[in-house]
Amino acid sequence: MSAPNILVVDDQPINVQLLKRKLEREGIQVTAAYNGMEALQSVAANKPDLILLDVMMPDMDGIEVCQRLQANEDTRSIPVIFITARTSKEGKLEGLGVGAVDYITKPIDLDETLARVQTQLRFVTINREMVDLQRRLVEARRAATIGAVTQGIAHNLNNLLGVVIGYLELVKAYYDKPEQVKKNAQHVEDAVERIVSIIKQLSSLVVKIRPPLSKTSLQTLIDGGIQRFQTEYRITAPITVTNPLGELAIDSNIEIFEEVLAKVLMNAWESYDTRPGEPRPIWINTALIEKPKDGKLVQIIVGDQGRGLDPEIRDHIFEPFISSKNTVGVGMGLTVARHALRNLGGEVTISDRPGGGTQTILDHLLEKRVRREVMHDD
Repeated sequence: MSAPNILVVDDQPINVQLLKRKLEREGIQVTAAYNGMEALQSVAANKPDLILLDVMMPDMDGIEVCQRLQANEDTRSIPVIFITARTSKEGKLEGLGVGAVDYITKPIDLDETLARVQTQLRFVTINREMVDLQRRLVEARRAATIGAVTQGIAHNLNNLLGVVIGYLELVKAYYDKPEQVKKNAQHVEDAVERIVSIIKQLSSLVVKIRPPLSKTSLQTLIDGGIQRFQTEYRITAPITVTNPLGELAIDSNIEIFEEVLAKVLMNAWESYDTRPGEPRPIWINTALIEKPKDGKLVQIIVGDQGRGLDPEIRDHIFEPFISSKNTVGVGMGLTVARHALRNLGGEVTISDRPGGGTQTILDHLLEKRVRREVMHDD
């Protein structure tokens, strides 16, 4: 493990030499700078692990140096300890307010300075370990997801192709019985449609471009999603809708929103362990909420009284081909729904519903957020 590297910035050479000698005795590499501009150039050439920065310097003081470091994405994470002659509370708060992690008052106590430096270096080490761990976890999760997608695709397509081949064999076996041929051909067509659906869903997962939005009433979006659910999945059961927001206009993409709502409704429908013909109540409620970071959001809550979330897949419910169902060709509905709604700037969450079943919440921005950009003339 390489020795930590500290940049000491002070316009008084004697202070630099004292700190340099003390720190180097502890196995710490020290680089010196004697003004603000030298400090910035040194950081650009060799990013240090920590900066000891004098506040009172001519031309460019430590406050401005720290502000410039904070404004740069590449240097923002470097911890800065201010060295200051100011003992007032206001002076110390000013330094901490521009991004410093600690301060040392003059005259400098070398033992105290070493202790504060070592504390911050431990924080730096811990932070780097956390970042590395997070990167490894992301890579592991990505690899696991790719494996799950690949395995899921192979499993589902193999099963569906097996269905196609099986019914084609029955078509050949009963070629002289038109009704039987028609029935088996319909099964073949259904299986092929499921294959096409899987391919279409995979294609939609790689799309990252924000789709075009237009003003559309919330009720129109809900009605369209229900109609799509009933048409695509050939389900005629009614959905109970309580929409106090009525014709509230929101910025959305009709095609994408209808697809998302249809998939969420299908997930609610399949949550029931009922016999054919038995009721499967599903309802939709709406609400308008405000979140500090996101602004005003429209919530579409889809509820059911099905079997609820399986504890074994609770934390992986949005991963591809994660499903508690054994039906051939399922497992990507919620994955695609979340991806699609995120492309609209929204979010999909699912949780247990008080009293049984699940509730899926679609958070949708009320209005498209406008990002202001400043144009500079060259």
